[in-house]
Amino acid sequence: MSLSHIVLASGRLIELTELRMSSTYGGLLEGYPCKPVNDMKVSGLQRQAERAFSSTPVQLVSPSREYPDQTAGAFGPVEVLPSVACIGAFRSTAVAPELDPVLHRSALTVIWFQTGLDVPSDENAGLVLRSIRWEELAQDYEL
Repeated sequence: MSLSHIVLASGRLIELTELRMSSTYGGLLEGYPCKPVNDMKVSGLQRQAERAFSSTPVQLVSPSREYPDQTAGAFGPVEVLPSVACIGAFRSTAVAPELDPVLHRSALTVIWFQTGLDVPSDENAGLVLRSIRWEELAQDYEL
């Protein structure tokens, strides 16, 4: 059973089968959001996804970065990522047309950031998710 369905810009239907959400800055005890901190957050999230979903390719969608305060601190200007970090496991039909559609599927793990706690679905998935190049990034597997 899937959590939601999204139709990509390519027309392919993908299913969200698992979703992990966390506060982007949860646990930040010292300092402030800046490029070095954000780069560590993003790379840490990528490593986490690669460990948790080691049998599927992982795609990071580059997050938007805002600069609300131009005053530079010790680590540069304030740089803010969207407040919710997401790791989603997606599935779809096989990419390779020669594979048996009954026995094969394709999978891709996607990392992205969003502003709210909504589960992405066909009604509210943004361009970031709809633009995934599934045919290039996903991996086919046998059931």
